[in-house]
Order: sequence, then C-alpha cells, then structure tokens
Amino acid sequence: MNSVVIVGAGQAGVSLAAKLRSEGYDGAITMIGDEPVPPYQRPPLSKAYLLGTMARERLFLRPESWYADNDVTLAEGMRAETISPGDKTVTLSDGSSLPYDQLALTTGSVPRRLPDNMGGNLAGVFTVRSLADVDAMVDEFAQGRRLMVIGGGYIGLEAAAVAAGLGLDVTLIEAGPRILGRVACAETADWFRKAHTDHGVRIMENTAIAKLLGDTRFSGVELADGRKLLADFCILGIGITPNTQLAEVAGLTIDNGIAVDVHCRTSDPSIWAAGDCASFPGPAGMMRLESVGNAIDMGETVACNMLGQDKVYAAKPWFWSDQYAHKLQIAGLSGTQDRIVTRHGDGGVSFWYYAGERLIAVDAMDDPRAYMVGKRLIESGKSPSADAVGDPQTDLKALLSA
Repeated sequence: MNSVVIVGAGQAGVSLAAKLRSEGYDGAITMIGDEPVPPYQRPPLSKAYLLGTMARERLFLRPESWYADNDVTLAEGMRAETISPGDKTVTLSDGSSLPYDQLALTTGSVPRRLPDNMGGNLAGVFTVRSLADVDAMVDEFAQGRRLMVIGGGYIGLEAAAVAAGLGLDVTLIEAGPRILGRVACAETADWFRKAHTDHGVRIMENTAIAKLLGDTRFSGVELADGRKLLADFCILGIGITPNTQLAEVAGLTIDNGIAVDVHCRTSDPSIWAAGDCASFPGPAGMMRLESVGNAIDMGETVACNMLGQDKVYAAKPWFWSDQYAHKLQIAGLSGTQDRIVTRHGDGGVSFWYYAGERLIAVDAMDDPRAYMVGKRLIESGKSPSADAVGDPQTDLKALLSA
C-alpha cells in the first residue's frame, strides 16, 4: 500500500491519519477537506465557540504544523467530485485526479433545512454545522434580539442556551410531543425543559410550523394553526443526514448511510468509511452514531484494517451536551428501555435506562461520577439491580466490582 486518500477532513479523518502513522505506515496520506480551514472540532460550535469563550485556533484538532510534521498532505478548500473505483482515482474540484491504493470516506453529515417554499433559504435562517455557519450568525447574537429556534434536539437546545445567556429573547418550537423526543427519556427532557424555562426560554412543544415568514429575510414563523410569531433570526436544529452523495455515485451500498461491515469496509474492498456518514451492523440492523467517540474509534479501526490487522469495530457510545452551567453526559444507547431509574447525586441527578434487567444507558446531569460508573458498567456488560442504583445509600463505585 503506497497511497491512502481520505475524503473528509473531520474527526474521523484526522483520527485515521494519526493512527496510520502511529502504527508505522510510511506511505503517502492525502486528506481532502472542502472547508478552507484545518480540521476542527464541531461540538463546541454550538457551545463555547458560539458563546465566544473559545478561540478559533482552539477548535483545531491538531496544530497546523502537525500535518507537515507527519507527512500528511492536507488539501483545504477542495472537494472530491467523483470516485472511479475501477481505476482507483478521485477527481477533485480543481479538475485534477488523485490515485489511491486505499480510500476512506469520512464525509460526515449535512444539516437538514426547510424547503425553499417554506422559507428555508431566507436570509437570517441558519444551521449549526460548520465554522462558517457560526461565523455567519455570530453578529445576530445581540442582547434584546429575538431568536426563533426550530427543533428541540441537542443542537437547538444548545443554541437556545447560548442565546438566553447572552440576553436574547428566545422561543423554541418543537413539532413532536416533547423536546429530546428521539434521543432521551421524558425525565431528561423534563429536567432540561425546566433549565431553559428558568432562563426565560419559551418552549412550544407539539407545535407545527406552516412556513417561515419574510420576503427576502426571515421575520417570523406562521404556525400550522395560523398564529404568527415574529423574530429577528432563526436557527434550524431539525437533524442531520449522512453525506453519502459521493458514495452513491460511486455505486457503493447505501443503508442508513454508507454501509460498512464489522471491519468498516464498504461494498468495495478498497474503500472504507467512518464517522457520521457510515452505518455499521448493530443489534437491530444497520446503525449510525453521530458522536466524537464513534468518529475516533471508527477512524482508528479503519487505519488498523488498512494495515491488515483484521480488527472488528465495537461501538462504545458516549455523548455530551453543555447548556448554561449544566453538563449532560450520556453513556450507552437508549430506545429499548422499559424502565427509568432516578438517582440523585452530589449536586446532580442521573437517569438509568433498563431494558428488563439489563442496563443499557445512563443520562447524568452535573453528576460525572454517575456517568463514569454507568459507562464502565455498560461497556463491561454488567447490570446492577435497579433497586441498588436507585438507593442513595448505594456506593456506585462498589457496583463495578459486584
């Protein structure tokens, strides 16, 4: 193997390149990124960076010098237009063609937008996915201005928290019955709803919108029931979709993302995928994880398997969210639970998800001990009794050795 090409300059791509070098690979590595900046962290965009407490340079995953020092060619501001699996080349947006022995797709995901006939492309309507997205909206965050957030997932709630903390008038609209409906239990949603309303955010659940208002610039929303709410700008937090376009045109198998096997190899034996864009075999079919941990682990797995190590990818899901002064830490995957156990800790609270007698996930708010113990229990396959977890007299750490 003389050349590796990585399409996508994010967490998965950087982790892959770094792992190749640490494992002794000394061939060519080229990373193609369509943004004109070095690879950077995305989670802080809707948190510290938007709030103004994190400088741009601190977002970068590696110092700019790292790429030259490790002989990684970083093609910034360059798009991969097509893949030709037959002759193993990638055509770039400048018209050049790049050969590869092994190709990795770490193309990430793209934010969903409302269609144009609903006002989705009006000026003053933003998504939170890239550095350019946040830079474009930062001047809108002036005290007293009115923000309309569409979507009650983590991105929408994080943006609402930043805005409320800066003194903006914030309304959040969620079409579903409650916020965090797809990703967390009702108890976690209730906890964060109170945190937001305590900071003056108006949360409207079970509320559909008909369209965004404005001729050329956003001025408000019209709800499905005919009511009109005025605002100065809007943030859409209505989810993301895996960026599979390049893979589709190349004829790779798509199934809830770019489908890979347990080794992170696509339907083409010379092409791999990792991160948000990739779906892998899970207990109930092909699944994707949209998280930093998944991007790192999949990227490193691809690197090992490019070098012939035959490593099986084993997902260890963990996530986090910062809102106001609160930190939510999540371990495991929810969705199949039939019972939630509440545990109050030192200054925080945690919700433990059980499917039958099996512990499957933990949401810990301002309780890092509960998160740490829960994560270790889940990853080791241990399930303490729900009664023990819910008993405030139980020493959580003791559950690890039980």
